Amino acid sequence: MSTPVHAVQAGEHGPLLLCLHGIGSSSAAFAPQLAELSAHARVVAWDAPGYAESPDPQGPLDLDGYADAAAELIRSYGSGAHVLGVSWGGVIALRLATRHPDLVDSLIIADSGPGSATDPAKAQAMRARAAELAELGPAAFAARRGPRLVSPHAPQELVRHVIDTMAAAVRLPGYAYAAASMVSADLRTELADITAPALVLCGDLDRVTGVEASQVLAGALHKTAYVIVKDAGHLANQEQPAHFNAWVLAHLDIVTEQPKGPSCR
Repeated sequence: MSTPVHAVQAGEHGPLLLCLHGIGSSSAAFAPQLAELSAHARVVAWDAPGYAESPDPQGPLDLDGYADAAAELIRSYGSGAHVLGVSWGGVIALRLATRHPDLVDSLIIADSGPGSATDPAKAQAMRARAAELAELGPAAFAARRGPRLVSPHAPQELVRHVIDTMAAAVRLPGYAYAAASMVSADLRTELADITAPALVLCGDLDRVTGVEASQVLAGALHKTAYVIVKDAGHLANQEQPAHFNAWVLAHLDIVTEQPKGPSCR
């Protein structure tokens, strides 16, 4: 089933970098990457199905459905992409790499983990989110959840941007489908099957996913570099964009210049 999405592009040359946002966000989350990395790559950031400017999907999507929608978007631009996923977007990117390995040239996984099904408490909290959104509405929902996505010392203009982005992005039923995809996700058994080179990053002050969950990914993936982003919360790409972008560029330089070889750690 075709699942069309809205996407924003910056840059006309270089490798394709597809950016997949977190569960409470949209393409607007990648403003620093669209602005700064577009001198080196064709940067494409999507609004996931049922988010922001993308239409609602025709029916419920599971994690495979989101991965297939991302695959469809990649094919519309070419034959492969380097995929940057933040939080939920990272989980989608990992499933994309196992489901459509020919389309994933490399992975950049930021402030993510193997899915909410790995932790009963996290799964229960994720399961309750759709009802919370229905009760509060997008604006109050975002005001409650947004500040926790950045570190306690994040500038107020960033906090406001995160809240406004979430309020404009989330709606039902799309958010409910996304939350359900995370509730059922446990990627630990498939991580070792991913052959694409990967960069795993996590903010040292991430209070949502946490450093431990990102370490699970870094330890299981092949050909992995692991970076802790200092003074950053869950949205490291927005809170410390200069450091984050520098690591992404270094990763792209390495993986686009070196031929693919045997897996190594």
